Amino acid sequence: MKPSAACQTMRDRVPLVHCITNYVAMNIAANATLAAGASPAMLHAPEEVADFTPLAGVLTINIGTLSPQWVTGMLAAAAAAKSHGVPWVLDPVAHFITPYRANATQDLLAHKPDIIRGNASEIIALSGQAASGKGADSGDDVAQAQDVAIRMASQRNCVVAVTGPVDFVTDGTRKVTVHGGSDLMPKVTAMGCSLTAVIGAYAAVAPAFDATVAALSHFAVAGARAGADCPGPGQFQVRFLDQLHALQPADLDAARLTWL
Repeated sequence: MKPSAACQTMRDRVPLVHCITNYVAMNIAANATLAAGASPAMLHAPEEVADFTPLAGVLTINIGTLSPQWVTGMLAAAAAAKSHGVPWVLDPVAHFITPYRANATQDLLAHKPDIIRGNASEIIALSGQAASGKGADSGDDVAQAQDVAIRMASQRNCVVAVTGPVDFVTDGTRKVTVHGGSDLMPKVTAMGCSLTAVIGAYAAVAPAFDATVAALSHFAVAGARAGADCPGPGQFQVRFLDQLHALQPADLDAARLTWL
């Protein structure tokens, strides 16, 4: 499915995205999901997620700001998604910086996410190799994580997206890079977290690989247009949301994809 077709389908269906994300990302992730064309729900309480997740078109989990209650809710939601056939996306933010985060990530991986999205350091570390990340920031290049991502996708039977200046997506067999965006994107907090939510929006209506490529294309084109002649990150954030909304499905095909 081409990115343009996935976008049209997503906007036609307006899928409900169950988004469990961090405190920093909640507002911008919800707004990005709305602007792209889907409907976010930011529930995380363990007392209700098992009942709510089956009602959603997709589940996304971002571990940016963990607490025991949130981990319990994440695990309950992931279990519910898997048992009800709801696709789900894992964003293992800085999973390697503390044992608590690492253990929570492994527990979530046991519920077999359909898509894993992370920066190069997060993906490299997820394979058990040493990485150079500092907190949520990558210290490794996307190209360094490509072979790791291919093996991980094959072993876990999922799609792996390594995001950065040039994104890389693989299902273990197919491999593509997505070019675009803006140098201002890393200057705005929670852009990656928002991308995870938008990947979820697409995954609710399209196969995991196609959905991931479409979401990355949406961000790449919107970022490039928002960054044109933009003076700084404050204005960029507003322009980016406007571009997510303004892009027409055919515009996504302007993203530069390189098949490997």
